[in-house]
Amino acid sequence: MSDGTVHIVGAGLAGLSAAVTLVGRGRKVVVHELARHAGGRCRSYFESALGLTIDNGNHLLLSGNASALGYLNTIGGRHLLDDPQHAEFAFCDFTSGERWTLRPNDGPLPWWIFSKGRRVPGTHALDYVGLGSLLHAKATDTIAQRVDTGSLVFARLMNPVLVAALNCDPSEGSAKLAGTIIRETLGRGGKACRPLFAANGLGPALVDPALQFLGKRGAEVRFDHPLRAIEFSDGRARTLQFADGAVELKSTDDVILAVPGWVARTLIQDLVAPTEYRSILNAHFAVAPPAGIPKITGVVNATTEWLFAFENRLSVTVSAADRYNEAEREPLARQIWAEVAKIARLEAELPRWQIVKERRATFAATPGQNALRPKAQTRWKNVLLAGDWTDTGLPATIEGAIRSGEAAAKLAASAHF
Repeated sequence: MSDGTVHIVGAGLAGLSAAVTLVGRGRKVVVHELARHAGGRCRSYFESALGLTIDNGNHLLLSGNASALGYLNTIGGRHLLDDPQHAEFAFCDFTSGERWTLRPNDGPLPWWIFSKGRRVPGTHALDYVGLGSLLHAKATDTIAQRVDTGSLVFARLMNPVLVAALNCDPSEGSAKLAGTIIRETLGRGGKACRPLFAANGLGPALVDPALQFLGKRGAEVRFDHPLRAIEFSDGRARTLQFADGAVELKSTDDVILAVPGWVARTLIQDLVAPTEYRSILNAHFAVAPPAGIPKITGVVNATTEWLFAFENRLSVTVSAADRYNEAEREPLARQIWAEVAKIARLEAELPRWQIVKERRATFAATPGQNALRPKAQTRWKNVLLAGDWTDTGLPATIEGAIRSGEAAAKLAASAHF
């Protein structure tokens, strides 16, 4: 094992995961972060338009996310997640007004598909069997090439789930990535599908405890510290050029680039990485949710795709949202609020609101873009990559980001990379 320093560039979840893993293995760690805060696209902040602290995205963890839960257990944030006893997902058809709750059974044998009260209304057990085709998809297949996207079970279950997971329309989304999602969630039974909610926000659960964990173990985190360039020679990174000066790398030092893919491509010449991205839109409304509303509701036939009920607000997520990138904010907020009010059975005028658009929220999870995702190792002996855009086998998710950081850290802690 090297006794040098690992310089981690980026304090998003991939970088934090790498840092937590490395200090646990006795490595000296310095984290360099461009912003004045950690968490990247998964953090909490005070939103003045609402007068509330919110998450910058409505991310969802599932009980089957092994790397994320391992990370939370390590940093001490696991107890900050609400963990229901069983997997239940409420759905609403906005057009018809029909409502139902999907209830997968706990075990891996999916007998729930034979129970009319547990499956999607109007569907039959054989409708679900056909989804197994995604488990055997080729790398070049799209979802639409493997399953019937016009079926009721797809429209009322798999479409909202896969659009959220892949942030991509099924007509272009990778069937291979979709199959991985099914294999690691529904394919393992309801115990792997329980939705875990950060009741007090993602930052307090996933970010703040990590920073405390790192600080107690001697790791240094430098905020407002942008990396401008990397100087390479003789197959290694030699110098990290930051805005305030250079860091000369020792022969025992390593670098983990845990930055967005488009940033990594500016730092490493000829790096093969995804080049296309998709946006996510979140709408937040400062209104207390009505009693009895589910914490999360999937919505079909509406702009609203997922409605989250927090203690002091209602929040909506719309994935694959490029079509709204240039939309005027207030008309869009009014349109979404009208849907939310109907779904939540509220008779109220538009409350204080905020629209948050993340234009490059994730890489485009198409077969072509998935093929461009790089491994953690690079051609430079002491440089590794981490991030949900690297080749994790998953779409761009919290689980994928944390898994990528773990993978890069384990390589950095080894004498063999």
